[in-house]
Amino acid sequence: MTSQNRGTAQLTAAMVLSGTLGVFVVESGASPFNVVFFRVLFGALALGGYVLARGWLRDHGFTPRTLGLAVLGGVFIVFNWVFLFQSYESTSISVATVVYHTQPFYVVLLGALFFRERLTAAKVGWIALAFAGLILVSGVTPGDFSSGGGYLLGIGQALLAALLYGLSTLVTKRITGVRPHLIALVQVLVGIPLLLPFANFAAMSGTGADWGWLAGLGVIHTGLMYVLMYAAYAQLPTAKIAVLAFVYPAVAMVMDWAVYGHHIGLVQALGVPLIVAASLKVTLARTPAAAPAPKTAGRAPEAASRTATPAASEA
Repeated sequence: MTSQNRGTAQLTAAMVLSGTLGVFVVESGASPFNVVFFRVLFGALALGGYVLARGWLRDHGFTPRTLGLAVLGGVFIVFNWVFLFQSYESTSISVATVVYHTQPFYVVLLGALFFRERLTAAKVGWIALAFAGLILVSGVTPGDFSSGGGYLLGIGQALLAALLYGLSTLVTKRITGVRPHLIALVQVLVGIPLLLPFANFAAMSGTGADWGWLAGLGVIHTGLMYVLMYAAYAQLPTAKIAVLAFVYPAVAMVMDWAVYGHHIGLVQALGVPLIVAASLKVTLARTPAAAPAPKTAGRAPEAASRTATPAASEA
């Protein structure tokens, strides 16, 4: 198997796992804050064990500046998960996931706002098309404005989650000389004390199989999934990463239908290709010269750095 084929298989597997995340969240029966707290707890154990086994804590490459950036990125990524999981409750896994996939547009807009990155007319056009698709996918009707606003709140939570993911991406992409596994480890470690005041341990008493779902979120969707993704990124060009990223929402929609009987309507479905096409155009336009880096994974930390919140959108 060639390096690129292996990377394709690894990233596809990672995106399939990411697409099952919503089912694990819902089946756990825990509140969003509890879900994320135990995700980061079990995820830190899984990622920490992997990093220790590989010996990457030696010569980790962090400086006070890059460690601070990793911590800040962790704050954004942890609350991004909280809002996304809250959105599942108010809308559905399908709708929340597709809305959440507007992340690349926030990266572009925030980059232009805070870092004066170039924002072309073409990018603005694609972003406008994507948000037209977002309006269709959301399925918001006039009745939603007069029925307590629960569904609208869910759409807003998914958008806020996407915004926080975009902020985390902008922060962590400025970290160099550090392995992405170590950045991700810092981010989940940050979540433990950050979410501790919000966790309701009394609500977890008496749970049985639910702990399996929570452990799975940490070990599978944070530990295994991240290891697969970072191994794939070192072997694939940006174009292929961007395309394979859409395995995630596709699987999430199939799982939502297969397990819960939820599916988006015809008008909502019309918005999906608009978001997909615009996301691909914007993502690829950000890094037109990107090429495979098959040697990265085996090199020293200073050559192995890729953002812990990459172009392939994962939850």
